[in-house]
Amino acid sequence: MRDGLERVVVGNEQTVFALLIALLADGHILLEGVPGTAKTLLVRLVARLLGLEFRRIQFTPDLMPSDVTGTTVFDPRSATFSLRRGPIFTNVLLADEINRTPPKTQSALLEAMEERQATIDGETQALPKPFLVCATQNPIEYEGTYPLPEAQLDRFLVRAMTGYPSAAQERALIAKAVAGFDARDLAAAGVEVVATLAELLAAQHAVRAVHLSETMQGYVYAIVAATRAADDVALGASPRAALALVSASQAAAAMEGRDFATPDDVKTTAPFVLAHRMIVRPEAELEGVDAAAILKRILAAVPAPRE
Repeated sequence: MRDGLERVVVGNEQTVFALLIALLADGHILLEGVPGTAKTLLVRLVARLLGLEFRRIQFTPDLMPSDVTGTTVFDPRSATFSLRRGPIFTNVLLADEINRTPPKTQSALLEAMEERQATIDGETQALPKPFLVCATQNPIEYEGTYPLPEAQLDRFLVRAMTGYPSAAQERALIAKAVAGFDARDLAAAGVEVVATLAELLAAQHAVRAVHLSETMQGYVYAIVAATRAADDVALGASPRAALALVSASQAAAAMEGRDFATPDDVKTTAPFVLAHRMIVRPEAELEGVDAAAILKRILAAVPAPRE
């Protein structure tokens, strides 16, 4: 998966890592970055490399919850109602520019992301397995947007920032385009399926079996608790965040071929898991302090177990 993603998308190694963590830990990912940094391409690649069904929702101010989940429609010929499922019934869902739709429509994803089901006109429908939500948003342009509420942010296992590639990487990208590479035609680019659905589900099951000792569990709790006690933080990480950090650490260990998690796994994944769940006090923001800087300070201060 990593080779397939990095062969097409250059300069986003950390984003690829976070995306694989979300996939293996059976979670969801929020991708933030300016336009043109391959956010949509990454999500399409994941679906193609795994042969999964892919659907895209372009979030707009006039989008309704039923446009996401679906609705029941009346057939006058048979005088019966039938369910018309929305695009949420897929394996990989791209929620493009999720912050451009009002909270009422954003909330249509809450049940689906947490419970893997959707309630349509009082009837609960199970979603396919696996179910991965990849949402994107532009962190620069705020006009006409609706900031994601804390309850929505807390349901994203990880958040990753897509940035510009290095000079050498961007030159290589230009050379690929000149040679005929077209990101809109992944089949012509030679992107082939690398794993089956059964193999992915088996991998997710194996990740959940990665050992996390009691000492390591205490380390995870200490970090999460420290986010709540930090002076510059108005709202720290939730208990769901602690569970997310466990899952992400297990996935990071599995990606290294280990059946046990280490403090380095926790430290490596913590910025992706915790930063977007922390609300910084306004006075700290005015001084240029952000959640990433606070979390870096916390990781340096909390003693890591020696095992």
